[in-house]
Amino acid sequence: MTPASARVGPVPYDQAPWRAVTALAWRQVRRGALVVTALTAAMSATAVAAHRSAVQDLEDAAALEALAGNPAIRTLFGEPVSLDDPGGFAVWRTGTALAVVLSVWGLLAATRIIRGEEDAGRWEVLLAGRVPVTTVVARHVTVLVAAQVLAGAAAFAGLAAMGAAAAGAAVHGAGLALCGIFFTAVGALTAQVFATRSAATGAAVAAFGASMLAKMVADGLPALGWLHWLSPFGLTALSRPYGGASLWPLLLLAAAGLAVAVTAAAASGRRDIRGGYLSPPSGRAPRLRLLGSVQAFAVRRTLRPLAAWSAGIGAYYLLIGVLTLSMTAFLTDNPRFAELAAQAGFAGLGTVHGYTATLFALLAVPAGAFAAVRLAALAADEADRRLTLLFAQPVTRTRVLVAETAAVCGGLVVLVTVAGLATWVGTEAVGADLGLLAALHGAWNVLPIALLCLGAGALALGWAPRAVAFIGSLPAAGGFLLKVIADSAGLPAWVALLSPFAHLAAVPDAPAHGQASLLMTAGAVLAATAGLVGYRLRDLHL
Repeated sequence: MTPASARVGPVPYDQAPWRAVTALAWRQVRRGALVVTALTAAMSATAVAAHRSAVQDLEDAAALEALAGNPAIRTLFGEPVSLDDPGGFAVWRTGTALAVVLSVWGLLAATRIIRGEEDAGRWEVLLAGRVPVTTVVARHVTVLVAAQVLAGAAAFAGLAAMGAAAAGAAVHGAGLALCGIFFTAVGALTAQVFATRSAATGAAVAAFGASMLAKMVADGLPALGWLHWLSPFGLTALSRPYGGASLWPLLLLAAAGLAVAVTAAAASGRRDIRGGYLSPPSGRAPRLRLLGSVQAFAVRRTLRPLAAWSAGIGAYYLLIGVLTLSMTAFLTDNPRFAELAAQAGFAGLGTVHGYTATLFALLAVPAGAFAAVRLAALAADEADRRLTLLFAQPVTRTRVLVAETAAVCGGLVVLVTVAGLATWVGTEAVGADLGLLAALHGAWNVLPIALLCLGAGALALGWAPRAVAFIGSLPAAGGFLLKVIADSAGLPAWVALLSPFAHLAAVPDAPAHGQASLLMTAGAVLAATAGLVGYRLRDLHL
């Protein structure tokens, strides 16, 4: 008889391996892709709905158009174009934020699945087969590009469904997708150049930061407007979806993204597997600092990412402080816009303390993301078997998790303190009336929400270790989005109360809500305790 294996027909060479690699790539990014797609659609639709309540007559439109003359407004939120149009208002309010979300997600996903999977050794069997590394990289990039296109289509659908002009919505959606595609390609390229995931991610984030800085400078200083052409964010803004749309900037951005993506795929075939064009130096002296205990090791793991996060947040809040007088003076001269800003979710911007309190509230989002990402890194190290030798020692899981959460908690205090100090330095430079203690109190006021993220991340580490970053970010990112949507769409008051931001006082413009802060901190402790129980009970991912 013919063996059963001989009766099975051969798998077509030109179909199955390619389909399998594509399916693998989609499986690795599908959750994140669906989340950013839903977020893009929701924010776009909500901004159009907010326009109906914010701009009700010509006086309102004139007040909004006055934004174009204020460099501080342009630097922070981008150049206002066609704010009398619902689509133009939505693009100004959400365009830059959504471009940042798609770009950051794209570059992080690219370095995670292209460089991270290879570093972890999970690509070794795959690359030992019939599919060359160039094809594997190209397929993963293609899936990420498709995810960005899906998010751009979601932005178009959100705007068009709420009544914005379809042509402008199409240009806006294309600009968002192309911006995300460019930074996805940048992440794929740095994954070939650098031999470690952390180095590849750091280089991609540096490129992102330089591009964002170029756009902010070009927005704030018309004499340097040519910098728009050197930044993907600037090219997206130059397309002006509702102000005489221009496709040339988008065509240039598409060409740049395609060139970077093709370069990344080609470069992957000319390097060693698990290597890069720039490898770390070998033979250096051992660095044994902070390796004497589990607690010290947790601090060592936190220091480098904390320095990077502190630099970025500190630079942003230094800019916030420098622009304080310009912003408050503008709002004092335009009281109607101060009312419109309050309706759009930016209340109290007319005074120095109110302005800084509003911007300090936003600090909870990156601080909470920092906590979630650090615990997600612990889960990734466990899954990648980098903690195997540690767990083989007489070290309990309780000690490991407590040490990690304590290090992250200390990092949160440093992070918000840096933001407070940077804001104070900026206000001192321009002579604004904001004391050091007031700035620090305003920054420290968001710690309870950041601690909620830390508790949620620990809870996910114990019971859902594959979703630590997502669950850990929910109290801050999800809570902020919920409050904005509830305020803009006129939802019942109890919906907004579900967000932690609804219980956050406008410090330093108002006294802190001590009881609410204590309750949020207690909730964080309970969540972390439940996560610790789950972490001790579940099997290690080794």
